[in-house]
Amino acid sequence: MFCPYCANLLVVEPASQGMRFACKTCPYEHKILKKIKKTTPLEQKKVDDVLGDSFANASMTDVIGGCPKCGHPKAYFFSIQIRSADEPATRFYRCARGAECTYTWKEDN
Repeated sequence: MFCPYCANLLVVEPASQGMRFACKTCPYEHKILKKIKKTTPLEQKKVDDVLGDSFANASMTDVIGGCPKCGHPKAYFFSIQIRSADEPATRFYRCARGAECTYTWKEDN
């Protein structure tokens, strides 16, 4: 709640009988007569595909050990700099099996 006179945020503090909203800027006070409760359901944010269409023009390579999920021996790959400039680029892979497996992973350094 906000103060109707100076528009500052009201704080909740103890009063002689119960609690009250009080303004820290002006002398405005408002007695709290009943319990105030507001619940807001949590809406989970949609997870964005941060790699997007990065694999659209990616090269294909043989993967040692194959795809970690399905074992397919080939994957598309590309490298991007996600850490500081003095660190090596991170290489991302996506299984080349097609619609059956689109598992994406990054190279362990």
